[in-house]
Amino acid sequence: MRCLVMGLFLLYASNAYTQTTPKIASEVDTTFIKIGEQVTFKVTVEVDSTAQVIFPDGQTFSPLETVEASDTDTVLRQKERMTLLKTYALTQFDSGAYKLPTQRIEIDGKGYFTDSLMINVATVPVDTLKQQMFDIKPLIQVERTSGSYWKLLLGILGALLLIAGLFYWFVFRKKPLSEAEKEALLPPYDRALMELKRLENSRYLIQDEYKQYYSELTDIVRSYLEEDVHVSALESTTDQLIEKLELLKDSGELELDTETIVQFKKILQTADLVKFAKSKPDTLVAEQDRKTIEQIVVKTHDALPEPTEEELMQQAEYQEEFMRRKQRKKLVIGIVVLFGVLFTGAAIAVANYGFSYLKDSILGHPTKELLEGEWVASSYGFPPIVLETPKVLVRKQIELPEEAQKAIKELQAFEYSSQVGLFDIGVSSVTYKEPIEAPIDQTIEQLLQTFQAAGAKNIITKDDVFTTISGVKGTRVYGSGKFKSPSSEELIKGKYEILVFGAKGFQQTIGITYLEDDAYAQQIVDRIKNTLEVKLEL
Repeated sequence: MRCLVMGLFLLYASNAYTQTTPKIASEVDTTFIKIGEQVTFKVTVEVDSTAQVIFPDGQTFSPLETVEASDTDTVLRQKERMTLLKTYALTQFDSGAYKLPTQRIEIDGKGYFTDSLMINVATVPVDTLKQQMFDIKPLIQVERTSGSYWKLLLGILGALLLIAGLFYWFVFRKKPLSEAEKEALLPPYDRALMELKRLENSRYLIQDEYKQYYSELTDIVRSYLEEDVHVSALESTTDQLIEKLELLKDSGELELDTETIVQFKKILQTADLVKFAKSKPDTLVAEQDRKTIEQIVVKTHDALPEPTEEELMQQAEYQEEFMRRKQRKKLVIGIVVLFGVLFTGAAIAVANYGFSYLKDSILGHPTKELLEGEWVASSYGFPPIVLETPKVLVRKQIELPEEAQKAIKELQAFEYSSQVGLFDIGVSSVTYKEPIEAPIDQTIEQLLQTFQAAGAKNIITKDDVFTTISGVKGTRVYGSGKFKSPSSEELIKGKYEILVFGAKGFQQTIGITYLEDDAYAQQIVDRIKNTLEVKLEL
């Protein structure tokens, strides 16, 4: 063991000695691009073949944007060294000079850095003299395509077809009868002979299982007598059964000779001794008893009068009833399995998503459909308000009073209003003729007065600072109140949020109203706020 440890120590020392410092090189194919063009940034790392190298991933190249990052490629591999290459495609959509920051390359847990570079992004020149300019075209209403509904319809149809196929396969399909079912449909005489033949081929006598042998032998003949002769044989003792057969013989209902009844009584007595007194007859005697029982069955069947037409009809009805019961049993099992699957699926959905979500998914919910629908990312007005919304906001024409026209250069407003429940989104951008400070407090007061003029009551107001994901700060006013429903004059409890941004010469406003207890609407509001971007300069 000591030699082994020493050998491992020397091997580790040798490896440590042969390791060298990693070499890192980076380059770009160009330092000058136009807006939207791409820069190819390559990082080459030369390290030991056993080293673990982690390249930067994600948006670590800001202010440049990562368009694509290729897989790490092994350019050269020698016995103890390898060279790795990682390529990135970067771009920028605003003109200017941008610094490509240093990138951290982690090698065996230690950080190494690339050089920083300057990338110049130029605008694309537009010749406004030769090319004719046109006004911005107004927005037009476009009907929503039904592609998603077709997918939902096909999904439901596929599920129904699957359930129908399972029902047909397991319930209504006519499957071939099993051997046990075929045997159950046989007449008692044929069934008794088949069971006696099966007993003959059994291994009971070879294995000295005489009790089991005689039990099955007597059960076969008793079942036959009960079904074909219509005598209660299974619950009768030996003496009682022989007495019943003699009565049938004496009355002329069973034309059976006395010797056959005596043989049958003797076999039954032997079976009683085997079952209750643990007697063990000779094997030849046991085999002969089975043959005698077979002859008794045949003689009894021959002694019976021919079945009447009514008895034949009863037998046919029995077979039909047997098949009907089997079909009903399959149907009940299929229905129970179906409801079990539905109940289990519903229970899992309720456990994972809650009862309200399951109910809204089945019955539908207007704001849930907005939340889970296809969202639209767009820019509205000037200065632009960039955000994602569940529906496209439609431009709204607003007539300014004469006093406002003196100060306001341009007002651009956009809105979406749900026709069901309470959910409204509105944004507006205002530019002033003079570089005055945006009257944020006055705007908020006017919006609250607009709520009251529209019939809202019990308005509660709170305010704080709101910061966008890019760090732009604005004023947030929020609260609750009772608002008029769009479908009736009834007042319903709702919430509102107003976000106002502004600087010299312009102001931007975003307003949202929604139902107070609508969890889906709250998620919509949060997503809108998380995607909101504004600029504080013209």
